[in-house]
Amino acid sequence: MTLKVLHRQSTQTPNVGRPGLERILTEPGKSFVWRMDDYPCALGQWNYHPEFEIHLVRKSIGRVFVGDHIGHFTPGYLGVVGSNLPHNWVTEIKPGEIIQGRDIVIQFDPNMLRSARDTFPEMSDLEGFLSAAGRGLHYYGATALQAADFIEEMGEAHGFNRLILFLNLINLLASSHERHTLSSEHFSPDLVPSNSAIVQLVLEYVLNNLHESVSMSEAARLVGMTGPTFCRFFRKNTGHNFRDYVRILRIGQCCRLLTETDTPVTDVCFQVGYQNISNFNRHFMLEKGVTPTQYRRLLKTRSSGGLDQLAAR
Repeated sequence: MTLKVLHRQSTQTPNVGRPGLERILTEPGKSFVWRMDDYPCALGQWNYHPEFEIHLVRKSIGRVFVGDHIGHFTPGYLGVVGSNLPHNWVTEIKPGEIIQGRDIVIQFDPNMLRSARDTFPEMSDLEGFLSAAGRGLHYYGATALQAADFIEEMGEAHGFNRLILFLNLINLLASSHERHTLSSEHFSPDLVPSNSAIVQLVLEYVLNNLHESVSMSEAARLVGMTGPTFCRFFRKNTGHNFRDYVRILRIGQCCRLLTETDTPVTDVCFQVGYQNISNFNRHFMLEKGVTPTQYRRLLKTRSSGGLDQLAAR
């Protein structure tokens, strides 16, 4: 299975006009955007916007990128992304494949809620939620299930009924403790549309070559930068140095193979681009705190809760 490249790779500097800042238009008579997206779609890239985003993944598995956080999603994944926090949800697909209705996205201006709070004092508790969302939030458990019901129902609702569902959703997310913070506090990218386009191009290069050699010099050449310039740019805009970034993605791919297949660990090692098992085990231990063999064993005893501890890493 290969990752579909959404943008043509080039040996020259990417077109600075490519989207990075997503411009969101709310329809007349509506206070927020609700839409269902197929995958891939034009908006499915590393992007940011002033509006908050509530993102429900309905189908498929893949990788989630929020700020400097790199994680994994499965059906039912619910994330909230605050203003101007870069994000992306990536699924590996076959060439020409389309996942219909993979996501439901809700986008809204947070100042709308702040203004409402000034009118309705009962909404005064929202500021904690709005502040926390600035680093991205992942909801799980009963909260994610109930929120998904609200979000799905919202698609069939209209007018005041849709607004009530939206407010119920916000109240649920604001009051729930079933959530993890995603991006680190110190992450501070350069919010320039052309920078987001460059990060997207590098991400595509890395994901398409995880099974073989991934070279920082090739990534720098791809975006028309010298090595030192690329190093500084990449750390500033992803929160990781390039080598760590590749390692995290490779180990994530390894976890998928260990979860979904019976492929021997040694074969997994080479399938994700490692040249020797010792280096592979060391990197896996660094990311997950256990060896690949122990990880697979924990998969078989997930009812004990051991895998949940790994998921937080």
